[in-house]
Amino acid sequence: MEMQGSRQLAITQQQAWDALNNPEVLKTCIPGCDKVEATGENQYAVGMALKIGPVAAKFAGKITLSDIQAPSSYTIGFDGQGGVAGFGKGTAKVQLTPHAGGCELNYSVQASVGGKVAQLGQRLIDGAAKSMAEDFFKRFDMEMQRQFPAPEPEAVAVVPEVSEPADADGLPKWVWLLGACALGVGVWVIRSFG
Repeated sequence: MEMQGSRQLAITQQQAWDALNNPEVLKTCIPGCDKVEATGENQYAVGMALKIGPVAAKFAGKITLSDIQAPSSYTIGFDGQGGVAGFGKGTAKVQLTPHAGGCELNYSVQASVGGKVAQLGQRLIDGAAKSMAEDFFKRFDMEMQRQFPAPEPEAVAVVPEVSEPADADGLPKWVWLLGACALGVGVWVIRSFG
């Protein structure tokens, strides 16, 4: 099975990188996941419940990170066992590219499955994988919005426009007041120096 896609994220490249390397964030965002624990450097144990068509099972597996180019890319190797339901293994390449509005996450996955899961047919497996990927990104977006809420727009004080009251001739009162002051100064100058 091969799958690829991209997603626009409204967070910085570093924030996305940190979140994708945080076991608690991954546990929250991976559908059916009940465990993501660090077991060594760049290695994690994962537990999750998975249902594809009529086959439901608990899978236990491990994830190993390699080709790490922080904060822009890495390769995830995964291997999971679901008992009689089967197994899944493969790799996923993840790349984060910054842009003005945040960053873009690109991924490409190559995986194989075996056991009862493999007997379900490629279309059903592909559909379940795409649905899980969409569910993961929806949860990831929601978690990132919770952790990094968009700043509230600054409140701008709106000052109502006040128009000067006008007299019967349509002139504002301040014009008459200014005129009266000028006339008063003129009369005072004439009396004082006249």
